[in-house]
Amino acid sequence: MNFKLLSREQLAKRAAAELRPGMYVNLGIGIPTLVANEIAPDMNITLQSENGILGMGPFPETGFERADLINAGKQTVTLLPGAAIFSSADSFAMIRGGHIDLTILGAMEVSEQGDIANWMIPGKMVKGMGGAMDLVAGSPNVVVVMQHCAPDGSPKILKQCKLPLTGKKCVKKIVSDRAAMVVTDEGLIVTEIIPGLSFEELQACTEARLIKSPEGIRPLNP
Repeated sequence: MNFKLLSREQLAKRAAAELRPGMYVNLGIGIPTLVANEIAPDMNITLQSENGILGMGPFPETGFERADLINAGKQTVTLLPGAAIFSSADSFAMIRGGHIDLTILGAMEVSEQGDIANWMIPGKMVKGMGGAMDLVAGSPNVVVVMQHCAPDGSPKILKQCKLPLTGKKCVKKIVSDRAAMVVTDEGLIVTEIIPGLSFEELQACTEARLIKSPEGIRPLNP
C-alpha cells in the first residue's frame, strides 16, 4: 500500500469544492470549520453559525482575535462586510425554516443509508447536542467530512450506526481522508479515491458496501 491520507486542511479544501456561488452554508465544529479558510472571495458564500452570526469570514490572524466574537464551536472568527449578529433563537429559526443551502458536518459514524451519528458517545461527558439535529433536519444538502477509520483502524462508515443517531437518511455525500462517496438508495457510490489506494483496499477498511461509479473513479486530490 503506497498512499497518503488527506490531512485536515486538505479535507477542508476538498469539502470547499462542494460550495456553489451564492450559497448560505453552515459549518459544523472540527474539520468543517477549516472550510472557511478555503472559500474564494468571488464565490459570494454566506456562512451562518448557530450562535447567531450571518456572514462569517476566515479565522483571524494571530494577534487579531476578539474573545467575544466566536462561532458555535467557541473558536474566534472574523466578520465580512455586511455581516449580521442576532440571537441564537433567530439563527435556529433560519435553520429550521430550510434557509440553509448546505451543511458540512463532521461525524463519528455514517451508515450506508445516510444516517449520521456525531453528537455523543455513551458513557462520556458531552456539553450538549448542539445544533446538528436541527441542521440535518432543516438543510436539503448535508455533506460529511471525516476520517475514514478510527484511530484503532476500525471502520467509521458502517452498514448501521452503532452510536446514538443525530439524523436518519440525511447525508448526501461523504468526503473522507481516503475517498469521496455519494449516498444513494442503492448504496455508497465511490466517485473519488486518493492516489495509490485501490477500490478493493478501500472496501476492506469500510464496513458498508461500496459501489464503483459507472462514470469511473477520479483521483481524490485536494
